[in-house]
Amino acid sequence: MSYTTIERGSQNTLGYRIFYTDENGPISPFHDIPLFADKENKIYNMIVEVPRWTNAKMEIATKEPLNPIKQDTKKGVLRYVHNCFPHHGYIWNYGALPQTWEDPNHTDESTGCKGDNDPIDVCEIGFRVAKRGDVVQVKILGVMALIDEGETDWKLIAIDINDPLAEDLNDIEDVEKHLPGFLRATHEWFRIYKIPAGNPENKFAFNGEPKNREFAEKIIEETHQYWQKLIKNETDANGIDCSTVTIEDSPNKINVINALTILQQTEEPGSPQEIDPTVDKWHFVQLK
Repeated sequence: MSYTTIERGSQNTLGYRIFYTDENGPISPFHDIPLFADKENKIYNMIVEVPRWTNAKMEIATKEPLNPIKQDTKKGVLRYVHNCFPHHGYIWNYGALPQTWEDPNHTDESTGCKGDNDPIDVCEIGFRVAKRGDVVQVKILGVMALIDEGETDWKLIAIDINDPLAEDLNDIEDVEKHLPGFLRATHEWFRIYKIPAGNPENKFAFNGEPKNREFAEKIIEETHQYWQKLIKNETDANGIDCSTVTIEDSPNKINVINALTILQQTEEPGSPQEIDPTVDKWHFVQLK
């Protein structure tokens, strides 16, 4: 299955959105793109929200119809991650697995914390800088357990199956072997990226150590099961918009005409707006 994206509004504004379509029309990337690209070989679809080296904090809009990608805000202001020296923006292609949900109604037995009400996050570590909105086929290598404001926020480590290193990277220990220092840098990035805004450093379960592929795939399966209950209205949705074009047994199914209407009611495409140059500022963070 191939997917295309449609931009609405103007980049770097509150109205900017990226919608997804398949051959029939608009769809939800959260609910309508399958979790697996190849289930037998455990190849997953990844929605790229943030390309490597960029700062705009883009995310699937889980509470909007058709769940387009939009830029996160705080107090009505667009959010950009700080450059915490020596890291510039995001240090991987960052995104999420569709048809997964970290259930805020469920306390994870590994972390002792409830889910963060989002699809499960992915850090894709291949060499290519992806484009915002790409749907990339990845294999999972492991996972870190970030505890973000008391919530479980899994961070999967994955590799694009077309990357030159993909054949050599099959589990978490292979990452350190072929990309020495990358896991340490990933752990540091998540610890410190909120500090310049005056927040404390983030904490991790398992003392920050990544868990292996088998563990990660178990977590993915659990979050997929939570999503299945979500899309069928079998659990508290916590504000999530579950509109779907393709899930036939969902009470939230809409038709293509409804989906087109949702898209057409958003802002017309426009020219990108300027970004405040302070987004490029270095921040020097020292951990005790």
